[in-house]
Amino acid sequence: MPTDQSISAVRAAGVILLRGTQGRYETLAVHRPHRSDWSLPKGKIDQGEHIINAAVRECDEETGIQAVLGSRLPTQEYIAFGRPKTVEYWVAQARNEEEFVPNEEVDELRWIPVQQAKGLLTYEHDIALVEQAATLPPTVPLIILRHTQAVKRSDFKGKHDYERPISGKGRSQAKALAPLLDAYGITAVHSSDSERCMQSVKRYAKSINVPVIPEPSLSEERFLENPKKVVSRIRDLLSQHQAMVVCSHRPVMPGILSALAESVGGDASRPQWDPKLAPGSFIVLHRAFAPDGTPRIVSMERHQLEDE
Repeated sequence: MPTDQSISAVRAAGVILLRGTQGRYETLAVHRPHRSDWSLPKGKIDQGEHIINAAVRECDEETGIQAVLGSRLPTQEYIAFGRPKTVEYWVAQARNEEEFVPNEEVDELRWIPVQQAKGLLTYEHDIALVEQAATLPPTVPLIILRHTQAVKRSDFKGKHDYERPISGKGRSQAKALAPLLDAYGITAVHSSDSERCMQSVKRYAKSINVPVIPEPSLSEERFLENPKKVVSRIRDLLSQHQAMVVCSHRPVMPGILSALAESVGGDASRPQWDPKLAPGSFIVLHRAFAPDGTPRIVSMERHQLEDE
């Protein structure tokens, strides 16, 4: 059936939940009684809702499982009921699970071996996505964050620029960042020791009861004094097997991202390594670790706080 190309696409987000070990993964399928199909946990993005929050929320609402996001998967695009639809998916694991209560949206859940997905799932694109997710190794996220909006330099009356705080909008952005960082299960918080960076991640760190670890070499002032220290420190952080966020400044981002790209054999000129980030925006690097501890990047994604 032809469709009107002027019709805006329905936007949705979801997860491929996996449990077990690679080669023996099980995935979670949901039965939707109103469509009489077996599908994956997903749903429409609410107006003004961040796509990351939508993926986690929909999984929770449909299954009672609070998901921790892993690698981003390719966008699914298809026609549903005569309208174009795009769905963003992540590989995910369960953080914790509430008792499932059947409802009008989902009346049954089944954990099934990935090899059986073809025999249960209704849609070919879901089957292909599950099979792809199962081939990916377990990953640990490293999030590179530009601090949220700061008070303008011209409006700051303090003596030292490193004391310049975030603005009112910056505080709102820091609040909005907290659930996004939590969606990836971030457990270690590192930041330039400048006030505006520390304030950007302080709320999240407090919510998970961990300290913000100061990183003096990632401040603007120290970067200008000795750029090589940024390279050395960011390589150290890359190799640490922790779900981590690192907050720094716009002028430092080119040094950070070029060092990361070089460390994993990437091309720093490619769009995914672009250091131009708006305040509060971030890049997620999903790292897999070899037995000797060497990291490699399985996937990358970029996010901004607004207009996503």
